[in-house]
Amino acid sequence: MEQWDYMQLSVAMYINSDAANPALMPSPGGGGGAGGGAGGAGGGASKSAKPIRGFCQRLKGKQGRFRGNLSGKRVDFSGRTVISPDPNLRIDEVAVPDRVAKVLTYPEKCTRYNKEKLQKLILNGPTVHPGANYLLKKNEDARRNLRYGDRVKLAKQLHYGDVVERHIEDGDVVLFNRQPSLHRLSILSHYAKIRPWRTFRLNECVCTPYNADFDGDEMNLHVPQTEEARAEAINLMGVKNNLLTPKSGEPIIAATQDFITGSYLISHKDSFFDRATFTQLLSMMCDADLQFDLPPPAIMKPVFMWTGKQIFSMLIKPNSKSPVVINLDAKNKTYTAPKKKHWRNEMSPNDGFVIIRGSQVLSGVMDKSTLGDGKKHSVFYTILRDYGPEAAATAMNRMAKLCARFLGNRGFSIGINDVTPGLELKSKKEEMVELAYAKCDELITLYNQGKLETQPGCNEEQTLEAKIGGLLSKVREEVGEVCINELDSSNAPLIMATCGSKGSTLNVSQMVAVVGQQIIAGNRVPDGFQDRSLPHFAKNSKTPQSKGFVRNSFFSGLSPPEFLFHAISGREGLVDTAVKTAETGYMSRRLMKSLEDLSCQYDNTVRTSSNGIVQFTYGGDGLDPFDMEGDAKPVNFVRTWDHSYNVTFSAADSCLKPFEIVDVANSVLQPLEAALVRYDNLGHLVAAEDQDKLEYVDQKDAERDFYQSIREFVTKKAAALAQVRTSKGLHAYSEKPADLDLDSRASDAQLAAVDQLCKITRACVLKFLTISLQKYKRAKVEPGTAVGAIGAQSIGEPGTQMTLKTFHFAGVASMNVTLGVPRIKEIINASKVISTPIINAVLVNDEDERAARVVKGRIEKTLLSDVAFYIQDVYKDDLSFIQVKVDLKTIERLQFELTIDEIAQAIVKAPKLKISAGDINIVGRNRINISVFSAESRLKSHSVSMKEPIENELFYRMQNLRRVLPNVVVKGLPDIARAVINIRDDGKKELLVEGYGLRDVMCTDGVVGTKTRTNHVLEVYQVLGIEAARSSIIGEIDYTMSKHGMSVDPRHIQLLGDVMSYKGEVLGITRFGLSKMRDSVLQLASFEKTTDHLFDAAFYMKEDKVEGVSECIILGQTMSIGTGAFKLVKRTNLREEKVKSKVPLFEDVFDKALKTVAVAA
Repeated sequence: MEQWDYMQLSVAMYINSDAANPALMPSPGGGGGAGGGAGGAGGGASKSAKPIRGFCQRLKGKQGRFRGNLSGKRVDFSGRTVISPDPNLRIDEVAVPDRVAKVLTYPEKCTRYNKEKLQKLILNGPTVHPGANYLLKKNEDARRNLRYGDRVKLAKQLHYGDVVERHIEDGDVVLFNRQPSLHRLSILSHYAKIRPWRTFRLNECVCTPYNADFDGDEMNLHVPQTEEARAEAINLMGVKNNLLTPKSGEPIIAATQDFITGSYLISHKDSFFDRATFTQLLSMMCDADLQFDLPPPAIMKPVFMWTGKQIFSMLIKPNSKSPVVINLDAKNKTYTAPKKKHWRNEMSPNDGFVIIRGSQVLSGVMDKSTLGDGKKHSVFYTILRDYGPEAAATAMNRMAKLCARFLGNRGFSIGINDVTPGLELKSKKEEMVELAYAKCDELITLYNQGKLETQPGCNEEQTLEAKIGGLLSKVREEVGEVCINELDSSNAPLIMATCGSKGSTLNVSQMVAVVGQQIIAGNRVPDGFQDRSLPHFAKNSKTPQSKGFVRNSFFSGLSPPEFLFHAISGREGLVDTAVKTAETGYMSRRLMKSLEDLSCQYDNTVRTSSNGIVQFTYGGDGLDPFDMEGDAKPVNFVRTWDHSYNVTFSAADSCLKPFEIVDVANSVLQPLEAALVRYDNLGHLVAAEDQDKLEYVDQKDAERDFYQSIREFVTKKAAALAQVRTSKGLHAYSEKPADLDLDSRASDAQLAAVDQLCKITRACVLKFLTISLQKYKRAKVEPGTAVGAIGAQSIGEPGTQMTLKTFHFAGVASMNVTLGVPRIKEIINASKVISTPIINAVLVNDEDERAARVVKGRIEKTLLSDVAFYIQDVYKDDLSFIQVKVDLKTIERLQFELTIDEIAQAIVKAPKLKISAGDINIVGRNRINISVFSAESRLKSHSVSMKEPIENELFYRMQNLRRVLPNVVVKGLPDIARAVINIRDDGKKELLVEGYGLRDVMCTDGVVGTKTRTNHVLEVYQVLGIEAARSSIIGEIDYTMSKHGMSVDPRHIQLLGDVMSYKGEVLGITRFGLSKMRDSVLQLASFEKTTDHLFDAAFYMKEDKVEGVSECIILGQTMSIGTGAFKLVKRTNLREEKVKSKVPLFEDVFDKALKTVAVAA
C-alpha cells in the first residue's frame, strides 16, 4: 500500500511539485533498515536533496519556459561593455572597441562590386581588423573557419554568391540598447565607428533616451544580419528619426549638461572674440570640408570683435548655400520681464529672451530652454520641424564639438571659494532665521494657551504645523534669494543652475546659506521617542530645531541632531525609489500585455489582433503624437506664420487687402473641403442643410475641423490688418467693396505705415497654407503603427519618475488626495475601493458662504452627539427614560436645517434601536425623552417571565441605548464622512465631499447635479454609464500626470480609456480584465497563471489562432504589426484564359464509382 501512495505522490509531483509536500513522502522500503534500492529512491526526498522541479514549475515564472525562453531569449551577435562619453562622435555613431569588432561579424555576399574588398578581408583573417572569420561557399553547407587553412588559396577561389562573415567596420548598422528598456527609444540604431580601447563610446546628446550616465553603466550592442533588417533599423530605429519622443512629440535627443553650460558661456552678452579666436571656434565645430561666410564683426574699433551670438548664427547657417533659415521667439529659463510694461520682451534686463530672425541670433542666451530636451520652442526642434532631421542632427553635432572644446580650453571647475558665504550674507541669514524662530515661538505659545485660530477643515495641531511649515519654507526661499544675489556672476554652481545644465538655485543656497526644513512623509520630523523627536530636546517640543529645521549650510557643517534629521530624509528618498521601481515595473508590464496588439489599420481604425475595433479613428483625429507641434495640435500656427513671413519677405511685393487674404485662403481650402463628402448609413449623399446633424458624424470630421482652424487663424490676421488700416485713417476693406479705389486718396506715408506694421503678401499666405497642409498630411498616423505598445510605454515610463506620496489638496491642509503611482494604479486596476474618494460638488449659489454651509449640512452626516448638550439616563419608579437635550445654538450657528421633530424622527428611523414613535416624548423646546419600557410592556414582561428581574433588563437596555444613541445620523448622507467648503482660485465656493455616494450628492438641493464629479471611476460607471466612465478614466490619468509635471499626449491616455471600456464595462488592466479582453491561450499563459490557462485550454479543447504579438513571438512568426501589417503580392503576366482549374485526381474517380453503383442498382 505504501508503494502505491509513493507512486501516486511521484506522479502528482511530476506534474506539479508544489501539490504535495516532499517531507510527507513515505519511504517505500517499508520499516526496518534494509530499504534496498527502493529505499534509496525514497531517501532522495530527504532534507539534503534539491527540490524536484515539476512540469508546472518549468513553465511558470520569470525563469520558466514561457517568459524565460519563448517570450524573451538570449541572442547571438551581441556584445556588452562599459560606456563612456565622446563628443567628437556624431550623434548617430557609436564607437566600438576593435576587439568587439573582431568577434561580431556580418555576412556579406560576394558581388562584382565588393569582390576585391572581400578578398583582402579573407587574407587578413580573424586576427587583424578589418578581417573575416568565416567563409560560406555557395554550394557547401558547412562554413570554413579562416583561422585555419590556406587563406591565399581561399581568397583566389572566391566566387560571386559566396558569403564572407566579415568583421564589422566603420559605417555598419548596429543596434544599441540599455536596460531597463522603458520605452521604444531605449534601443536605437547607430553607425559603428571602430576605435581602440575597450569601451563603447557615444555622444552625450543621446544619453537622455537611454537614461544613461557614465558612472559604470553597461550597454548592449546587436548586429542585424540581413539587408532588410539593416534597412528597417536605419529607417525605423535610426537616431536621426527618433530625435523626438512619441510620448508627447518633444525633443528628447538634445544638448545636455556641459553642452548647455558651454553654449551659455559662449552666447553670454559679454563674450567677445577677436578674429583668431572666432575663426578657431568656427573650425572647432565643423567637419573639415565646411566653408564659412564670415559675418561682419560686431565691434569695429579699436579692434575687430565678434560676439558669441554670431558663433551660434554660424552654427545654424554657416554659409549662403545652407538652406536653413529659422525664426524663433522663446523665453529663457531665467527670463525676467522688462522694467516697463509696454517694452518688448527682448528688453529683458538679464538678456532672457531669445530672438532668432533668418538664422541670426539677435538677443537672448542659449540655455536649457532653447537647446535642451523637453521644449518645443528650442532651436533644434525648430530646425527639425522646418528642415528635417538631417539638418537638426548636423547642428547638434556642431554644437557638441564646439562646446566640448571651448570648455576644455576655458576650464570650468568648482572650488571651495564658490560656496564660501560673505560676511553680509552670514549676518542677514542669522537675522532672518532668528526672526522666523521668534514667529514660530509666538505660534507655539498661542497653541499651548489654546488661542490659536484654526484653518477651515483642520484642528489646532494641523493648523500649527501648516503655519510653521509655511514660515520655515519661506525663510529658506528668502535666504536663498539673498544668497543668489550676493554670489558673483562667475560662480560655477550658480552658472549651472542659471543655464539649467545641472542643479537648481535651491542646491546652491543649501551649500552656501541654509539647508532648511527636512520633510518626512509630507510632514516635519515626527516624534520617535517618548513625545519628542530626539533625546536632545524637551518633551512635547514643537520648536523648529527639534522638528528637523537645519539652520546650517553644507559649507558650515551640520550639528549632530541636524545630521540625523537630514539622514532620515535621505533614507526616505532611497526607500521610496526602491519601492517605486518594482511597482511601476509591474504596472508597465500589465499595460504592455493589454495594449501590445493594438495597431492602426488601413481604414484608419484601431483594432486588436482579432479585429475587434477599439477606436474608429486613433485619438479621435488620426494624428501621430510624434508629429504634434503645439499643444497636441499638428501645427503651431503662430510660429509657422512668422516663418512663412520671413522666408517670403520681399520689399517689392504689395500688401493684400484684408478681404483678399480671406479669399486666398478660401481658394485653397474650399476644394479640399468639397472633397470630404458626407454619406448616411445607407451610402446616400447627405443634403447640404443636414451636414451639421450629429448622426452624420464620420471619420473625416477632424480634418474638416483642421481646415476650419486654418481659416479662423487667417481671418484673425486679416482682422488685425483691417484694424491697423483704420488706425492709420484708411478704409478697413474687411468686405469686398463696390469701389476698389478707396486707397487712391491715401498718402504714401499712410500706406508705408501700414506696410511697416502689418504687411501680408499673397506669397506669405500661400506659403503658410502650403506648410500647414503639408505638416497636417505628414502628421497622420501611418497604418501598421503599434499605437497600443507606444501608448503603454508612454504611460508606464513617466511612472518611474513619479513619487509615491499623497498630496494635500490646495488650500485645505487636511484634505489629502492620492496622486503619483498609487493613483495611476487605482485607475488602471479599476479598483472598487480607492484610498481617497472625493466628490467635487458645484453649488447653485457659489458666492455666499452661508448658502454653502446649508448645503454642507444637507450632505455631511451629522450625528446626534454633534447637536446634543447631553444624553443622560433618568430612573423613576413608574417610568425610566433617556433624556436628550438638544443644543439649538449650535444648530443655528452651523446653519443646519434641523428641527427637534426631525431629530425625533431620525431616532425612530435609526436601524437596530427598536424605538417606536410612541416611546418618544418631546419636552419643551429642546428636550427629547425616550422611554425605555412603557407601562404596558412592563406588565407583559412580568406575566411572561419571572426568571430575571425587569430591573436588570432595564439597566442593560439603558446602557445599550446610551452607547448607541450618540452615533445616530440625524441629518445628511450616512456614507459621507465629511464635506469641506473649498474656495477656488476665482473666489467661488465649492464643496469637497469625502466618501462614496455620487448619486445622492447629485440629487441634493443646492448642488448642480450636472457639474458634480467624483474621482472614483467605477462609481461614475454605475451612476452615469460607460461613456462617462471612459472620460473619467482619461481625465483622472491626465490630471495625475499633469500634477507631476509629466507631459503625455492625450491620444495615449484616450487609447487606454477606450481599451478599458470598449467591451461595455470597465475592465481593469489586471489578469481578470485581460482574460475578459483576450481569448488567446498563449498570450494569457505568457502573462500570469500560466499553468491554469494551459490546463483550462486542454480541458475545454481551446484553439489559438496565433494573431497577437505574444503568440507570434512565442511561435517565432512575423507579427501583423508595423512592417508585418502588409504582404507583398507579385504580379504575374498570365492572361485570364490561361488560368484553368487543376484536373482533380480523386473526385472524378469517385464520380465514376458512384455511376457504376447506380447502374448496378
